[in-house]
Amino acid sequence: MEVVIAKHSGFCTGVKNAVDTVMSLDPHNTYVLGEIIHNPDVVNAIEKRGIKTVGDIEEVPDGATVVFRSHGVPENYYGACWAKNVKIVDCTCAFVRRTQNIVKEQYALGKHIIIVGENAHPEVLGLLGWCGGQATVVNSPDANFTVFSQKELCVVCQTTFSAQKFEKIIKNIEKACEKTVAVFKTICYTTIERQKEVEDLSEKCEAMVVVGGLNSSNTNKLYEIAKKHCKEVFRLSSAVDLDINKIIKFKSVGIVSGASTPNEQAREVLLKMAENTEVKAINPMDEVVAKMDSESKYKKGQLVHATISQATNDGLEVLLPSAKKEVALSKDELDCEEYNAADYLAKIGDPIDLIVVGLNPLKLSQKMIKTLQQEEALSAEIEGGKEFTVVCTGSNKGGLVAQFGTYSVFVPAKEIRPGFVKDLAKYEGKTLRLRAIEIKKNGHKKEIIASQRVILQEERDAKESARAAKEEEFFSAITVGDIVEGKVERATNFGAFVSVNGFDCLAHISDLSWTGVENVTDVLEIGKTYRFIILKLDSEHKKVSIGYKQLQPQPWDLAEGKYNVGDVVHGKVVRIVPFGVFVEVEKGIDGLVHVSQITHERIETPSTVLNVGDEVDAKIVAVDTEARKMNLSIKALLPEGERRKPRGEENGEDAPKKGGRAPRKAANDDELSTWNEGSIGGTSIADLLASAKKNK
Repeated sequence: MEVVIAKHSGFCTGVKNAVDTVMSLDPHNTYVLGEIIHNPDVVNAIEKRGIKTVGDIEEVPDGATVVFRSHGVPENYYGACWAKNVKIVDCTCAFVRRTQNIVKEQYALGKHIIIVGENAHPEVLGLLGWCGGQATVVNSPDANFTVFSQKELCVVCQTTFSAQKFEKIIKNIEKACEKTVAVFKTICYTTIERQKEVEDLSEKCEAMVVVGGLNSSNTNKLYEIAKKHCKEVFRLSSAVDLDINKIIKFKSVGIVSGASTPNEQAREVLLKMAENTEVKAINPMDEVVAKMDSESKYKKGQLVHATISQATNDGLEVLLPSAKKEVALSKDELDCEEYNAADYLAKIGDPIDLIVVGLNPLKLSQKMIKTLQQEEALSAEIEGGKEFTVVCTGSNKGGLVAQFGTYSVFVPAKEIRPGFVKDLAKYEGKTLRLRAIEIKKNGHKKEIIASQRVILQEERDAKESARAAKEEEFFSAITVGDIVEGKVERATNFGAFVSVNGFDCLAHISDLSWTGVENVTDVLEIGKTYRFIILKLDSEHKKVSIGYKQLQPQPWDLAEGKYNVGDVVHGKVVRIVPFGVFVEVEKGIDGLVHVSQITHERIETPSTVLNVGDEVDAKIVAVDTEARKMNLSIKALLPEGERRKPRGEENGEDAPKKGGRAPRKAANDDELSTWNEGSIGGTSIADLLASAKKNK
């Protein structure tokens, strides 16, 4: 008889992690919520350690430790534990946690949740707690799905459910429903591989042996799949149930064990079959047993004493105590600068200390021992407050996780940075700067609870303190009227921010030029240094106003000798008043053309002849740079008898009709020279001019 052993047998990753975790915990005041796995032998072994199994969170005393198994729990269990000051050891399988997150997110979007799985299975009961219990559990393709036809659906699956059955259910749901159906294939990939392998084996073999707890859901699924393709299927909970006489008659037998079946149970079945000389395993039985022996005897991080038995170009072969077969030790795992097999030939038979760095298959290392020694020295420094860095590898409900050598690192959400962190996922792959809060060592399991917030807060406080000191020094060293140098850092539509001795000061756009500007960059260049005057200080609100134009000459300051009586200037009409017009000779310098100096003819108002924006030539008839006044005459440049045409005539319109008011007689020279002392409507012309200039 030939025995074909399934490659994917025994504990899955999630179950193995949960069992290993519980077996390494301090049993004092520790509880497991529900059976850690559906296997009585494992449950009994845990209880023998003094760890109690409870059925409800209320049975866990305040201040105790509770283990959440790989099946997961409802969301409100976390809050219940925090309220009771119960420490949580969360062993929820990564695949289950993904399903929990999907259910929560899709339920929040208003979707109706359908969970494909067994009603009473712990994983399904846990998933219901992530959508307020508002979900429908389905386990048959024949269910009535038309009741969901008008609903937006989200469909997830129990991670250990039958993949084939799930596909049939999905097809029937999509046929019956008119609205969108969001399907998430949440069956664990190891479950799918295991089920596919059982299907293949049961088609090839005359008989199948399925090993696992009788109440194990995933093992029962394997049994159901095997039964579909093979008539003779034997369901065993342990080697005691094996009757070799019933299967010895078959030429080929396939063997598989469930995800919650410890290697010891499958090993016992194989050894019992190996006692019969007629049994021949496709995978050599001694190799399989040796592999199971190594996995059951050794733990990751365990120090072992081995003996060197061979030296090859690839590394060493070592013999472990009580082992039936040599184990390979890669040359990359040896503590030597350069490996040379000849150097180790003389050491065959010598002892060598190694550390277990991997299981399934067993992997050993000598180099890691030295690394761990260095790591322990560094951990002492870290425990003393030394900063260290890690790369975030993921997140869970409570915070971020990472790895520092053989230490797992956990950063609680409140310790990531000052303030609330909403999206933990964005930190994955990012480097974290940390300081240890607590270092835990429990056998090979080592953990650092760390904080990045304390480092960032210290740096923020130091920066704020330095800034405050710098501001105090700055305000104590300057006064209004001081001339300072500053570098233009940035421009806005209302002014420029200038760095003066490292402090941001504002030069308002109105304080950049005497003639006014539209853009800061018309006067100042970004990145260039200029001289400014301190205009205003507000030490309470940390504001400083500075001016640039105040250090620049005004246009009138440069007018001395530039503009003289008799000069002819060209300018633009910028303002019209009842007694004349103001002509801009240059930016910042305006001259008044009195109404009597516009034309030789008497006119009613200046606006009958001139418009704002008109360009004119005029003669300077008076200039006083100290008073900042200039009198101009347009008519002085017109031949006697010639006049500026009223706007109507210039545009081809008819002249004023007969009977209209006669043009005013041109003013004589005496009137021109005394216009500043005259009045209009009882108001002096000088006052009107001053008012006009003020309102400019």
